[in-house]
Order: sequence, then structure tokens, then C-alpha cells
Amino acid sequence: MSFKSAISRLEKLPLIQKQYNAFTHLNPNCKELLIKDVSSSPKKSLTNLLYGIKDNIATSDMPTSCGSKVLHNYQSPFDATIVELLESAGAISVGKTNLDEFGMGSGGLFSHFGPTKNPLFPFQDTVVGGSSSGSAAAVAADAVDFSIGTDTGGSVRLPAAYTSLFGFKPSYGRISRFGVIAYAQSMDTVGIFSKNVSIIKSVFDVLDKHDKKDPTSLSENLRGKLRQLSSPQSSYKIGIPQELLQDNMPLELQDGFLLALEKLEANGHEIYGVSIPQMVNSLPIYYTLAPAEAASNLARFDGLRYGYRDDVADSRDDTLFAPTRSAFGDEVKSRIVLGNYNLCSESFNNHYIKAQRLRVDLINEFDNTFTHPNILTGFPGNQNGVDFLISFSSINLPPAMSDYDSDCTSNPTNSYVNDVFTTPMSLAGLPAINVPVMASNPIGIQLVGQYGDDSRLLDLAAELL
Repeated sequence: MSFKSAISRLEKLPLIQKQYNAFTHLNPNCKELLIKDVSSSPKKSLTNLLYGIKDNIATSDMPTSCGSKVLHNYQSPFDATIVELLESAGAISVGKTNLDEFGMGSGGLFSHFGPTKNPLFPFQDTVVGGSSSGSAAAVAADAVDFSIGTDTGGSVRLPAAYTSLFGFKPSYGRISRFGVIAYAQSMDTVGIFSKNVSIIKSVFDVLDKHDKKDPTSLSENLRGKLRQLSSPQSSYKIGIPQELLQDNMPLELQDGFLLALEKLEANGHEIYGVSIPQMVNSLPIYYTLAPAEAASNLARFDGLRYGYRDDVADSRDDTLFAPTRSAFGDEVKSRIVLGNYNLCSESFNNHYIKAQRLRVDLINEFDNTFTHPNILTGFPGNQNGVDFLISFSSINLPPAMSDYDSDCTSNPTNSYVNDVFTTPMSLAGLPAINVPVMASNPIGIQLVGQYGDDSRLLDLAAELL
């Protein structure tokens, strides 16, 4: 992007924010940073590129709120590793993007700062998807060239599908999580939104680094092995998981899926049906494990060291609702209760341990499906398997906010079903990307690779342009 175009975008930011509520905080210094960066020499890989960063990622120059009253106006004393890497590559942050509180939600409605609206429907109140709602809206509204979100169970891929964007969740451990405020740390993954898959590749190249400050960061040794394995091919075998073929899908989504299959076949790829039986258990596995991790992670917000404190709260209340934790939103509170229930002595073996075992079974089934080896589990690959998987990204087109809210109010678990296509890959730590298959329409399909096969996955996604 040119310097002039970047300046023009910055001038439109207040209007975009007013219309879509994509940000929780705008960077007042971004114009000066852009001028300073463009005058530097030599040019950097992301020079002149504007981005937004999800407000659960630590920044020392702007507040980090997680979309919650609990951390309203909290200022981190340090930057997340990914912020340092992006700045060193010349990218300019325009602000912190809105999100469902602490990353818990699929609609973008559960934020202390209010809901984010979908820019594809400027004259309607339409769901943008969550939890990385503002990150998706910022790109869809052309406020930025790319944005950073986090994906725990689909929080990049679903909003990307609802806003007709590329939304990439890399393999777990490829991008540092240092400075990312945890929701469920065994699944939390930094992801990237853009309208241009080549920009996603450039940003991934910048962020795909080992970080000694993150104990889950993939080691240099394993990264070296991945580079040796990731040789591109002219044609691939692509599998359709039978467990993810749902009845009564909207006709528009079915048409988009068929269009993607036709494009892939026209490019010389072969399509097969595959079976991964544990996929049908992915939602209950996810909603057993993720809330349990969340309950543990959010216990740190006690109001003693930082965070909101309601000094007039009744201290006789249950600990969950006393001083600081009374400021959590209803969705966060419900997941904390669910998580603590799954961790209690009566449920631990029947729920939590069983879910962990089923998660291992799911990973093993994925391994046996792919031809590519898994460097983490040591599985050598199945020569009779497939190279990639393809599925829907969402179960529906983006609903009206009123319909979504009514649905969640009548049955809070209704929103969980939105994650049915995305949670299996999160549980296994696999790379996955939403690909928009119809221009300007919220119809996306999901491509999935074996663990570590991120580069070839991005190349395949580019073929569907």
C-alpha cells in the first residue's frame, strides 16, 4: 500500500469506528509513526501496512481490556512478542480491536464496549462473528490491511466467514503467545485476517519465530524439521470429513462449497471422502476443556494487583461474584461456573479426564488421515491418506443481531453450535484457514492441514481466489 493511501485510511478511522464499533481504543500516534516509518531506509517487509490488534494482546502504548469491565483501562507495562515483531517489520497499529469478553463468544455481542457490527451489511445490525469481532470488522471495512486476532475454537475462522475474509489459524505453537491474555491456553492461537492471502503470508513470515518467553513456542529444532518436510506439490489429495457434512445447510453455503470443490478439481487436485469419527464429539470435548482452563486462568483477576474493584460489593456473596469478579459479563460467568463444575471432584474423572482422552483419540485419528507426518506426535504419516481437508466454516449465514441475541437468551448453548466446524482443528492444534469463495458474500469454506503444514496450506488457499 502507498503512503498516501495509508494516510487516507487513517483519516476515515473515526467514521468507521462510529459505524461499526470495531475498536476499543484508537492509536493517537499512528500518523506520526507512519510518517517516521516511511522516511526510514531501507524499507521493511510490512512498511506502510496498517493493522489492528485484538484487545486481549498486551500493548504498552494502549490499554488492554479484553473487552471486559474487569480490565477497563488496564495498561500493560510490556508489549506482546508479536507486537514487537510487527513493529520491527514496519507495520503500524491503528488501535485495539473489539472482542467478546476474554475471547468467550461467537457473535461479537459480549463486549463491555458494546457489540461490533458487520461491515458487509452497513444498513443492518448483522452479527460479525466472534470472538475476534473487531479484528474482522476492521479489515472488512477497509480500515486496515490486516488484523491480528486469537482463535481458541474458531474465533478467527468464523468471523472471517461472516465477513468474506481470509482468516488464518496457524498450527499451535508457530506464533508466540507471550503477552496474549489466556482464555484456554492449550488451544489459544494467534491468527491473521486479511482480504489478501499474500499479506497473510508476509505477516506469518514475520511472526513465525521461536520465542523463549513462551513455553509452548515450537522449538528451532522442530521448525527445522518442518522446513525439510514442506515441499510444495502440483496436485494434492483433499478429503471431505463425512462427520462435518450437515443436513439442511443453507443453499448459499452448499453452492459455495461445491464451487470450491470445482475450482480445486480444475486445478488438478483429487477429492475424497474421509471419516474422522471423534469429530462428532468435538463440541462436548471443547466445552468441557476450554471452560475448565478459563476458570483457572480467570482466577488470577482478584483486584489486588490490577483490575476493577467494586468496593461496595457485598463481600458475603459467593467468591465468584465478589468485588472484582462481579464485573465479569454473564457469558464469562457461565463458562467459569461450567469450568469449575468440570474440575470438581464429582465430575473430574467422568468429564474432564474423559474429554482429555477423547482429545488424544481425535489427534490420533487426524494423524491417520494425513499423508504428512506429525512432528509432535511422531506419527510418520499415512501414505493412503490425504494432504488436506475441506469443510464448511460456519453452519449458517450471519444472522441479525436481534435473532442471535434472542436465540442465546432462550438457550445459551445455541451459540456453541456455531463452533461445530472449527473446534476439531483447535483441539488438535492444526492449521486452518477460512477462504471466501464468493466475492462480497459471507460464504467461506475451511481448508485444514496436518500439524506444521502451514505454508502449503496458505498456497492452496491462494488457488481459490
